[in-house]
Amino acid sequence: MANVLVCDDDKAIVDAIEIYLMQEGYHVLKAYDGEQAIKVLKENNVHLLIIDIMMPKLDGIHATLKIREYSSIPIIILSAKSEDSDKILGLNIGADDYVTKPFNPLELVARVKSNLRRYTTLGNLNRENNELFSVGGLCINDDTKEVTVDGDSVKLTPIEYNILLLLVKNQGRVFSIDQIYESIWNEEAIGADNTVAVHIRHIREKIEINPKEPRYLKVVWGVGYKIEKQ
Repeated sequence: MANVLVCDDDKAIVDAIEIYLMQEGYHVLKAYDGEQAIKVLKENNVHLLIIDIMMPKLDGIHATLKIREYSSIPIIILSAKSEDSDKILGLNIGADDYVTKPFNPLELVARVKSNLRRYTTLGNLNRENNELFSVGGLCINDDTKEVTVDGDSVKLTPIEYNILLLLVKNQGRVFSIDQIYESIWNEEAIGADNTVAVHIRHIREKIEINPKEPRYLKVVWGVGYKIEKQ
């Protein structure tokens, strides 16, 4: 049973989300500001975080930044803001997904399920295949979920990992933004350009010596992205 931490300064929203998540069999932990969320995370085994942006003491943006210093659990940003710039900001600081208020609880639950599937696949589910993929100095052990570049460990979020694995397993093949989105998010790619671009940039920053002149993750202008064969 997965543990989901819900953090919002509106207790009624937290309680409502808890009801829907419990109906799906999740165990729900609660926090009402960013500081509480960080404390709960450090004291419990949390598998996914839903966090509001506008909160007292420590808002969701700064809390996410702090959490990303030591944890790669899926984070869903929850906010009344719906502008694309706010969504991009959420992704830029390390969030995996973004849901705007008012939201359909069933959609939120679906996103929780989707992100947890990616996280558990990335994490500690039992797998029989010990698969190792490499291109040049970039190596992915898909059994231990470890990524290294020239022997140095690279820490990726679940979505970053899955995008990189998709491209490495198909090195040389160009994937369009829509193909990447539909493969990783398992839903129709509507307005996916910014979302995918942000994650691609994060991956480059982590695996490339010079992200502006990438050795591995290349853009094919007007087409998409690929991992360059070495």
